[in-house]
Amino acid sequence: MPTGGRRPPLSKDTRVCISLAARPSNIGTRFHNYLYDQLGLDYLYKAFTTTDIAAAIAGVRALGIRGCSVSMPFKKDVIDLVDEVEPSARAIDAVNTIVNDLSVPGGRLVASNTDYLAVQELVERLNPDDTVLIRGSGGMAKAVGAALRDKGFRNGTVVARNPETGRALADTLGYGYAPEVGTLTAPILVNVTPIGMADGPDEHRSAFEPATIAAAGAVVDVVAMPAETPLITAARAAGVPVITGAEVIALQAAEQFERYTGVRPTREQVAAASAFSRQVAMA
Repeated sequence: MPTGGRRPPLSKDTRVCISLAARPSNIGTRFHNYLYDQLGLDYLYKAFTTTDIAAAIAGVRALGIRGCSVSMPFKKDVIDLVDEVEPSARAIDAVNTIVNDLSVPGGRLVASNTDYLAVQELVERLNPDDTVLIRGSGGMAKAVGAALRDKGFRNGTVVARNPETGRALADTLGYGYAPEVGTLTAPILVNVTPIGMADGPDEHRSAFEPATIAAAGAVVDVVAMPAETPLITAARAAGVPVITGAEVIALQAAEQFERYTGVRPTREQVAAASAFSRQVAMA
């Protein structure tokens, strides 16, 4: 149970959660440890990388690691290494969260995808009768597209320069495909590319042109760093409602946090943890 205030001193009873990624960042580590401290939870979170994902997941089981966040390139590889795959991960054939049920002798690993769950919750504010225009065809685009489709957004177009991945995603979602945005417009614009990402080659670009943004009824940008991407800034200036990448990453982390600890942080606590993790990451 939370004690309130600072977490207890580390001990043999401290529960450990980790992340596994090719290129670990401090965002998740800061987010989770901040909340452990604020809520007085006897947990510790640490980021790792590995060249042997099978051995790493075996370690999660053998060492009694409570939770494990999974990032690229391991999201698909871990499916065959766990005991149960929840519908959120099965829907997109990708895992980003593993919870180890420590009440079972030897542990039981249950996989889910909180990116999918977070997007599903955030798009509840949108009209599913509206057409969506998704730019991007990578792993996150698959999660976002599937979350939209499964929430009832049946009409859309996937825009991707890679015709193979673009058409494959479009076919999976039952959407159309286009190689370029061109003159396409839609009530809901979704960017799932690195365009606008801090320190990237296109950090000062918007994923959609001003006229396309002005004609939209909502804009979703999953780029989390910075929160105010050129696309989000342009949408706000045009008076178009937005869902930011910062919202997505904070909500998916809150979903993970609850699965690991059994405690659901308040919106204010999530916002504070997100701001703390992002401030450090940008420093």
